[in-house]
Amino acid sequence: MNGQNHVFDQPIREFLHSAASSAPTPGGGSVAALAAALGASMGSMVANITSGPKFEQVREQMAEIVKLMQDAMTEAETFLKKDIESFNGYMAALGLPKASEEEKRQRSIALQQAAVQAASVPLHLMKRCLEVMAALASVTEQVNKNVISDLGIALFMLDAAVQSAWITVEINLGSIKDAGVRATFQETGAELSARSAELKNQVLERIRERLA
Repeated sequence: MNGQNHVFDQPIREFLHSAASSAPTPGGGSVAALAAALGASMGSMVANITSGPKFEQVREQMAEIVKLMQDAMTEAETFLKKDIESFNGYMAALGLPKASEEEKRQRSIALQQAAVQAASVPLHLMKRCLEVMAALASVTEQVNKNVISDLGIALFMLDAAVQSAWITVEINLGSIKDAGVRATFQETGAELSARSAELKNQVLERIRERLA
């Protein structure tokens, strides 16, 4: 898997085999990114099916949603690759020499940079997923009722990505020595996690009203 330019080009079975193995990557952060891509793909499908004469008034709006979802899918792949790279970077920092005081200092700096990066990647994924969820929430009443359940699935997957990314952030916080940085990450992540769960529940309530 490592070294591929396009991670999503590999067969699903190969990804699952890699994720299920004893190899550390792809790990939780990568799975979170994949969940985000799956959620965005459902959002795109819903918008694409909201077409034809009956939906002419929202044609441009749906086209914008499709574009947003396609961009999000591409970004999710980038997040997945960055997650693997950040883990590899942390492991590389761990392997730096520490015989002298200067080597120890340089290793400590490298470890802190790697830890911040390892937390930053999933945090940015959380932010992006919430933006995608908000866009889908804005068209809940306009999309084709025949695929309204798929819109719900999009929200489920995107929120799953957010919550999965959040616990990935949390496990990396313990390695960050800068209390200010750690507190900022904690506050931001907790807020994004709560907002995602709340938005998902709000939209699902509206979806179920349309299903009734």
